[in-house]
Amino acid sequence: MRKVKTTIPVYDICSLSGHDHIHQDLIAEPFAAYLEVHPNLHLPHRHSFYHIVLFTEGSGYHTIDFERFDVRSGQIYFMIPGQVHSWNFDGHVDGFVINFSEGLFRSFLSDAAYLEKFTFFRGIARDSVRELIPNAQSGIKTVFRNIVDEVRNSDATSLDLVRACLIELFILVFRNSPAHTATQAPLQSQTVLFNFRKLVDKYYAEKRLPREYAAMLYITPNHLNALCKDLLGKPAGEVIRDRILLEAKRLLINADMAISEISNQLNFSDNSHFTKFFKKCLHITPEEFRKASGGTKSESI
Repeated sequence: MRKVKTTIPVYDICSLSGHDHIHQDLIAEPFAAYLEVHPNLHLPHRHSFYHIVLFTEGSGYHTIDFERFDVRSGQIYFMIPGQVHSWNFDGHVDGFVINFSEGLFRSFLSDAAYLEKFTFFRGIARDSVRELIPNAQSGIKTVFRNIVDEVRNSDATSLDLVRACLIELFILVFRNSPAHTATQAPLQSQTVLFNFRKLVDKYYAEKRLPREYAAMLYITPNHLNALCKDLLGKPAGEVIRDRILLEAKRLLINADMAISEISNQLNFSDNSHFTKFFKKCLHITPEEFRKASGGTKSESI
């Protein structure tokens, strides 16, 4: 009998654009209207683009990479390509949504890593959701409205103005959310931590030991471990473990991928080792997580 595929959808920006969208790399519109056109986006899915939502009203919750966040007015979240997302709203929800492709700023900014300067664009779920300071919400809403209006403009300069408004938005959110107003770590320490996380994102499947990353950063393992404990409240080994676990969850959502394939892709010696690792972290097996996430794999004989 035939195997039934249940693969998590990956949306690109073109698949979500309507006929009235002028710009190929950009969507910006009121959130309620966006939800009406795309009612199935509440299910777990990935994006191939950057995704921003500001909530102005509503309740319920949403998840980013399996972390749950309650919806509140004045909350804004940022997602980078590849993260897994879902919504579970309670009644009417509104605000603004902006989707933009990775290429939007490619010819506009000389620094290719500019967006990564903002912690909410580094792919860490808890850093991606911000509660705006009340006296800044009005100004930030105005920037969103300006972007929505300008996206509908076919003027030759409109896209550059949108880019400029987006940069203004990023800076305003960075300055006017509690994560910024808290005591900041020294710049050098932030840079080392940022570089460590970038290396972990690249090598998590093949390098499991903090000393391997410390060597690439030209620091001692003790220094790396102390830095992670000071800035993140956990040791470097846990940062690596969490990244492996996140990727395991993302792959398990893809029900068309066997557990053995996931174990192999993450460089575990065998299924048993992978299952022990996963259960130790989450207290459930990979199969139980897959079933609870709605990704049951169905095969017939």
